[in-house]
Amino acid sequence: MLYWLSNFSGDFALLNLFRYLTFRTGGAVVTAMIIAFVFGPVIIRWLKSRQVNGQPIREDGPQSHLLTKQGTPTMGGVMMLLAIAVSTLLWADLSNHYVWAVLAVTMGFGAIGFADDYLKVTKKHSGGLPGRVKLALEATIAVVVAIWIVSVTTDINPTGLALPFFKGLLLDLGWFYIPFAAFIMVGASNSVNLTDGLDGLAIVPVMICAGVFLVISYLIGNIVFADYLQVHFVRGTGELAVFCGTIIGAGLGFLWFNAPPAMVFMGDTGSLAMGGALGAVSVVTKHEIVLGITGGLFVLETVSVIVQVVSFKLTGRRVFRMAPLHHHFEQKGWAEPTIVIRFWIIACILAIVGLSTLKLR
Repeated sequence: MLYWLSNFSGDFALLNLFRYLTFRTGGAVVTAMIIAFVFGPVIIRWLKSRQVNGQPIREDGPQSHLLTKQGTPTMGGVMMLLAIAVSTLLWADLSNHYVWAVLAVTMGFGAIGFADDYLKVTKKHSGGLPGRVKLALEATIAVVVAIWIVSVTTDINPTGLALPFFKGLLLDLGWFYIPFAAFIMVGASNSVNLTDGLDGLAIVPVMICAGVFLVISYLIGNIVFADYLQVHFVRGTGELAVFCGTIIGAGLGFLWFNAPPAMVFMGDTGSLAMGGALGAVSVVTKHEIVLGITGGLFVLETVSVIVQVVSFKLTGRRVFRMAPLHHHFEQKGWAEPTIVIRFWIIACILAIVGLSTLKLR
C-alpha cells in the first residue's frame, strides 16, 4: 500500500524511499514487531479469558509438561498472523502476484490451525481436527496456490526444479511439479508443527529460515545479483523479501511472550501458518531443496517421528525414548533451555550452509 506513495515522488522527493525494497523490508520488520508487541498482551488476555485450562497437554507426552505447561493458553499464532498480514499489506507491492500467493498459504494454513486449536480447547482434548481432514484441507490450498504460482511465473521454466551447487540447472518436472510444490508447502507446515513442542523452540528457527529466504528472494529477484551469482533469475520475487521481513518482525514480537516460561503457545494456528509460508516462498524462488537444508532442523524432527512409528510397527521397538526428537532429549534428562538453545545453534549452522549454496556453484 505504501509502495504506491512512490508514484508521487516527483512532487515529494522523500516519497521515493518507498520505491526501495530494502527500506520497505526494514519498515515491514519494525511494523510487524511493534504490532506483535502492542497487541500481544491484549490477545493473550483474550485467549486466557476463553481458555480457562489453557492448551490441552498430550497424555503421551513428557509428564513434566503436565506441571510446567498446564494452563498456558494456545492460539498465540493469531498475533503473528495479524502482524504479518497488516505489515505485508502496508509495505509490499500489492500488484505482485507472489505476495498474494504466499499470503494466501499463510492465512489459509493459519485458519486450518485455528480450527484445530479451537476444537482442542473446546473439547479439552489434544485431538483437534482429524489428521486426514487437516491434510486434505492443506493439500487443497497448496495445489491451488501451486497452480497459481506456475501460471504467473515468467523468465524461467515455471515447472523446473533448481538444484543447489549447480549453475542454472533446472530439471523440468512437467505437471508433476504441481503435486511436488504442494508437498513442499504441506510438508514444511507440518514439520514446523512437529517442532513446536518447547518454549521458543520453533519460532527462532522459523525466523532464521525467513532471514535466509529474505536474502535469497532479494538476490533471485534482482537480475544483476542473479547474474553475478550465476543463479536463476525469477522476476518479481524480490518483493517476498518484504514478506519474509514480516515473519522476522512478528516472530521477534511473539518470542517476547513465548520465551521460557512461555506466556502463550503459538499452537497449530502459528506453526502450520509459518511452515506453509516458508514452503510457499521456497517454491516461488525455486529453492525448495535449499529449504530442506536451511530448515534441516524441521526435517530432522519429522524424520524422528517417521522412524519411531515405522520401527514400532515393524519391530515393536522404539528407536527414541520419545518422538519428536526434542522429547527424546527431555527424557534423557536435558534441561529444556539446553535443548532449545542447542537446537537454535543447529538451525544457525544449517542456515549458513543454505546460504552458501548461492555462491558454491
